[in-house]
Amino acid sequence: MRTKVAYLIVTGLFSAMMAASAFAYLTGAPQMVAAFRHLGYPDYFRILLGTAKVVGVLALVAPRVPRVLREWAYAGFAITTVSAAISHAVSGDPVAHIAPPLVALALLLASRILWRPGLGVSRPTDRIAELPRTA
Repeated sequence: MRTKVAYLIVTGLFSAMMAASAFAYLTGAPQMVAAFRHLGYPDYFRILLGTAKVVGVLALVAPRVPRVLREWAYAGFAITTVSAAISHAVSGDPVAHIAPPLVALALLLASRILWRPGLGVSRPTDRIAELPRTA
């Protein structure tokens, strides 16, 4: 029960962060438009990323989402957060701009680990034990 509550809290925080940034991207908030220009990205990328974030958040929070879609959402968000941190770092931004994507990545990783306890890292022998045996 504690694991489920922790999962819901961590996933909720992460999803709220992504939904808020998606809203800012899609509404064309002046600070977001300026930030994307500063990082050297074209304006259409802001719209593309905002749309992808909305779809990803839905894949994380909607009930009965197929496992493969949820896994793709986790992978996409991992790529997005790492890329954001790198983009800010190579653009010469201060740590205050590099840290938020890394905090989001930490929340994402915690969500993924809590989503299916014990599946964060598996040993190859664990998978072999799960294979059906044929006679």
